[in-house]
Amino acid sequence: MQIHDLCAFLDASRSRFHAAAEVCRRLSAQSYARLEENRPWELIPGGKYYFCRGGSAVLAFRIPNGIPTGFLMSASHLDRPTFLVKENGELTGDCTRIATEGYGGMLIHSWLDRPLSIAGRVLVETETGIESRLVDIDRDLCLIPNLAIHQNRTANDGVKWNTAVDTLPLLGGKNAAGKLRSCLEEAAGGNIISQDLYLYLREEARIWGMDEEYISAPGLDDLECVWGCLQGFLQAKESGSIPMLCLLDSEEVGSASAEGADSTLISGTLERICRALDLNQATMLANSFMVSADNAHAVHPNHPELSDKTGAVQLNGGVVIKFNANQSYTSDGFSAAIFRKICADAGVPTQTFYNRADLRSGSTLGRISLNHVSVPSVDIGLAQLAMHACYETAGTADPIHLEKAMAAYYGATLTATASGCEIG
Repeated sequence: MQIHDLCAFLDASRSRFHAAAEVCRRLSAQSYARLEENRPWELIPGGKYYFCRGGSAVLAFRIPNGIPTGFLMSASHLDRPTFLVKENGELTGDCTRIATEGYGGMLIHSWLDRPLSIAGRVLVETETGIESRLVDIDRDLCLIPNLAIHQNRTANDGVKWNTAVDTLPLLGGKNAAGKLRSCLEEAAGGNIISQDLYLYLREEARIWGMDEEYISAPGLDDLECVWGCLQGFLQAKESGSIPMLCLLDSEEVGSASAEGADSTLISGTLERICRALDLNQATMLANSFMVSADNAHAVHPNHPELSDKTGAVQLNGGVVIKFNANQSYTSDGFSAAIFRKICADAGVPTQTFYNRADLRSGSTLGRISLNHVSVPSVDIGLAQLAMHACYETAGTADPIHLEKAMAAYYGATLTATASGCEIG
């Protein structure tokens, strides 16, 4: 079953760096050639290419055999809310704890009393310079202990968390002092100069429910969309457009990084492709489209009142098209019509999402990307529960819906007309 492949992908993606590495592995297995940004690109018709920036963003694209009409892009993100492990992060005393700092807007209580470990990348010193290496301490290493109800009698009335005090993981007793760095350097196989390391939940992806209709895992937002877009990208038939898969970093903290949507990563790549193939970039962009894929809030079974009565979406109800009057999402009538048509032709159900009018919506990569690449765009996602918890829940049918929808999208050819768009 394809859903088990999603589970394997989620389990391999213990940090954004591991997720990017797994995407690169899968692209290489499908004969995509790896490009380097610091070298000239020689692109040929029929060629399949990808590159990785900063170890945490991946862009892949294919060149059709004919003259391409435009670009078909999707954007998803590889990062998730978690805790950064600070350098020299041991706090010693009667017990040894880890100094951390929150990354992104997380549901803090979900992290407590669960087995955790550390993963990410480190920079190590070698004979020829500095080398980036992935690290994963693949065992139950630490835990953030809760206060007993007897010590916090109002805990069930709500807690205001102090992340400098309440969320520091317990690593061991006083004898554990000094062991974390040596443990990391042993895993890295060298002297660590610097690091980008994060906590991750040790729980694996699980399929559950009476009819196995649910999946729970760390990082469903947004690795579920990453997987669906990647699968569709790899399975699509040849298009008259250039399909491009954009998997970015830093979405959870505003996308303002060299690997994020608020950078020249996508626009610069489009420019390089057009230059290498002697294409008119303005004409190409006029026939281009963006799918911004980031998850949406399903109706909560215990709190249906928090969903909009006309824009509520259900687990396993199909791909979600998201709208917002203040343009937090990029969808409009034109872009939604194109994507709905593609989904309908592929037999993929769709749902329409609006936030309740008095609740502020989140933001997505699509809106930020359009500051640099101005093309028609639709915001989509998959319905899920407990967004930004360390263990999230979604439906098992929806990732397959997205895979099928993105295969149809990436296999299409879009041509702008005076009154709309032709879909071939």
